[in-house]
Order: sequence, then C-alpha cells, then structure tokens
Amino acid sequence: MIGYLSGKLLEKSANQAVVDVGGVGYEVTIPLSTFYELGEPGSDVQLRIHTHVREDAILLFGFSSSRDRELFLKLISVQGVGAKSGITMLSGMSADEIITAIRTENITKLIAIPGVGRKTAERMVIELRDKVD
Repeated sequence: MIGYLSGKLLEKSANQAVVDVGGVGYEVTIPLSTFYELGEPGSDVQLRIHTHVREDAILLFGFSSSRDRELFLKLISVQGVGAKSGITMLSGMSADEIITAIRTENITKLIAIPGVGRKTAERMVIELRDKVD
C-alpha cells in the first residue's frame, strides 16, 4: 500500500492533485486544507497517503499532515461515512474544529458540514468521542 508520496506537484485543483514521483503521475484526492498548503505546480510536495481499495478502483487520498490522515481514518471507520465523505468533512471544517465538536458532542456544528446529517453526526459522536485526541 502507498502511505507516502514525495515528488513534484504537476497540477492541483480544489479536490485533487497530481504528483510526479520518478516519472509516474499519481492522482490524489485531497481536502481543501491540503490544497491551501500545497505550493504552485513545479514545487516539491510531500503527502501522507491513504490507499483506498475498492472492487472497481484503487484510490489515493492525500493529506498534508499525519494528524489529518489519522482523523480521516477515524472518520471513515464510522458507519455510513465513506472515503469521499471523509474528504468532504475535512474540506468543510478544520481537523481541530471536527475534533472539538466530537469531544463536546456539538451535533449542530457537525451538521453544518456539507453532506453530514443528524444521524451521521450522532454516530460520529458516539463512535469517536473517546478515540479523538
């Protein structure tokens, strides 16, 4: 599994980056927080990666820090939260805000994230409140 990429940034958009590693361009889905931390195309980049294997695809999800990657892994462990939803959550709110909302059981703040409904927010609190640092 791919856990880390280091190379040249070829392209970036709000939710995707292409990283050239030794002549191979890896397409990586990223949250907005990572997008803002990436330099301009041509700059060196390092990303922590989660390799998501599905029946029909192998997808790479990239993060600027190990902390964001770990939170992403915890989010997708919640029933009903998939990898794309996890990226959307990290794009809609910072990792610190998500962790604080979960620890303080602030359902209203979690529902403010696009795509997160009441039931999902409640499951996140129940399943993660003791697991987030």
